[in-house]
Amino acid sequence: MKRRKFITTCGVATLATQIPIVQAQGQLSPNTIIKLIKPLRLQPGDTVGLVSPAGVIDAEDLANAKRSLTQLGLKIKLGDHLLDSYGYLAGTDADRAHDVNAMFADSSVKAIMTMRGGWGCNRILPLLNYAKIRSHPKIIMGFSDITSLVLAIYARSRVVTFHGPNATSAWNEFTTDYAKRILFNGEAVTMQNLKTDDVQFETIASGKATGKLIGGNLSVLAAMVGSPYLPSWYKSILFVEDIKEDVYRVDRMLTQLKNAGILNQIAGFVFGRCTDCSVGDEPSFKLTQVLRDHIIPLKIPAWYGSMIGHIKDKFTLPIGLNVEIDADAGTIRMLEPAVSI
Repeated sequence: MKRRKFITTCGVATLATQIPIVQAQGQLSPNTIIKLIKPLRLQPGDTVGLVSPAGVIDAEDLANAKRSLTQLGLKIKLGDHLLDSYGYLAGTDADRAHDVNAMFADSSVKAIMTMRGGWGCNRILPLLNYAKIRSHPKIIMGFSDITSLVLAIYARSRVVTFHGPNATSAWNEFTTDYAKRILFNGEAVTMQNLKTDDVQFETIASGKATGKLIGGNLSVLAAMVGSPYLPSWYKSILFVEDIKEDVYRVDRMLTQLKNAGILNQIAGFVFGRCTDCSVGDEPSFKLTQVLRDHIIPLKIPAWYGSMIGHIKDKFTLPIGLNVEIDADAGTIRMLEPAVSI
């Protein structure tokens, strides 16, 4: 069998194993997942629902989130269990899932913002009503541990989701500008790094590529491998980021993606930032050398240093949308709007 045909077959097979095969308890059957749905754009005066699907938050976090979102001209509705605490989680799995499901079902809520990451989203994925989410598509956005939530909703409901600032993030001028242009204005923007001395950028492999943009936090993504909550990777543009990981751990996680058959299906690769990552014990590799070891044999465009991740200035990335990347310019160009106008 020729290599291209083999990979195509693998991609279809992978997708088949990642879409529910029965329709029960709010789960979608394969025949209902056909067309990608874009959520409606945000407008000033809209109500956004705040949920805490992962780590615990406090009253100060909530006050900061309210302040930031109000400055965007948005009204706020709180999840029933927003300030709950269950160990290091913001409430029990059932209660955190309830808040997500309830916000999608609530017709007064036009978008859903997650409060923070941490850990916990993977635990609620089996409890979400993906059929209801598909029938009530809305913007949902976050990053870090929220990776598993936005990937699962895209994979199981076929709704465009967003890897971007949490409600408690720093909504500075750069971050806010991208969020408003993509979520409010419905623009198809080109994302390009700030041109400052402290912004690192390095081409791993030259060239351009197009595909569906999929990714998130590398640690969370690696932990999802083997679950039914990941989408097809065939001809996708994979982006990842991480924080406080030794280089050998990044190597280990990329090796896991490689051995799981993910890397050999992608059309392009973008590593955002590895914030506060270290080389660990000597001897070691530099992070970019590890990236080269994994990516160059794939013969796909790739670069390191995109403004994605645990950083102050960050892009809003539409999960599941067609984009073009330019590894020499370090750009991600949306080929269509991510929201319905």
